[in-house]
Amino acid sequence: MNALNPILPTPGDAPSSIAIVTDAWFPQVNGVVRSLSTTAEILRRWGHQVHIIAPSDYLSVPCPTYSEIRLALALPGVIARRLVQLAPDAVHIATEGPLGLAARNHCVRRSIPFTTAYHTQFPDYVARRTGINARHFWPYIRWFHRPAERVMVATQSIRDELRAQGVERLHHWGRGVDLTCFSPDAPVPAEYADLPRPIMLYVGRVAVEKNLEAFLECPYPGSKVVVGDGPALASLQARFPDAHFLGRRSGRELAGCYAGANVFVFPSRTDTFGLVMIEALACGTPVAGFPVSGPIDIVTDDVGALSERLPRAIDAALYCARSDCAAYGASFSWEAATHQFLDGLAPLEPEEYSVLVASPA
Repeated sequence: MNALNPILPTPGDAPSSIAIVTDAWFPQVNGVVRSLSTTAEILRRWGHQVHIIAPSDYLSVPCPTYSEIRLALALPGVIARRLVQLAPDAVHIATEGPLGLAARNHCVRRSIPFTTAYHTQFPDYVARRTGINARHFWPYIRWFHRPAERVMVATQSIRDELRAQGVERLHHWGRGVDLTCFSPDAPVPAEYADLPRPIMLYVGRVAVEKNLEAFLECPYPGSKVVVGDGPALASLQARFPDAHFLGRRSGRELAGCYAGANVFVFPSRTDTFGLVMIEALACGTPVAGFPVSGPIDIVTDDVGALSERLPRAIDAALYCARSDCAAYGASFSWEAATHQFLDGLAPLEPEEYSVLVASPA
């Protein structure tokens, strides 16, 4: 049995069944989806059964102000019946959207243990899109997560913030890098050939909450490259014609974008981790950003620089040794992170399972 969690098996034991409920899933491309999909892939490789309950399974509508995000219209009873049909050994609720809410409420009503995760600075994220102060959204976050057996978080700074907001029972669940893909020898894209150096790169959603203007307005000389797509793409292309927008890239093509850049710039102030930062580091590229949650938990003086003045952070990061960056990035393991996820789950006891099966509504 798993030494980290004696109830759930590791490779070689009988498979366990895990239901992951998430409002963020393909075709979205973001850190939440990549973290969940990679974790699910490793769990299946280890012999676990993983069931994803996602918007793609139901009728959905575009999220206001962000059409790429789909909001499922499934009735709460539908999610309850789905959980009963799956009969999982553990329920993990990854997001605070409609599907996560339906699963949470069902589990609370039936006294079924479950875990949650805090992937995004939800109050800040919604505040950037609505103009409403973030403090008005914290009561929902507290209410949503408090019944969970454990709330999985990726960094110490987010752990501290959640605890200050009254959310307890926190559990560390880190992130990793696919080192078969992200490495310093990835082929550099042809688009880089004639660009003035240094090449400053951003990878991620092109959306208002990512604070891309801070990067694109930065007066540091060189070339600014944006890899990704999103609702703000057209407006930013029009406003910043000197920047180079390469669209979505994945796999080794994405790794080459990292490896060929001189510095990776992470302007977001609303991320809880920033998976793209450790991917960049694994490719040997130092990171520059603001001293906020996410960057302060990952970036050390040897592999990047943080400052409220972004040009200063970029300038300092350029002096970092790329070999140090690659070695540090390679220390983030998806296998270790997946063990942490397993360790955090709250498996159902036999009597709790019987309640789940007998009470679908």
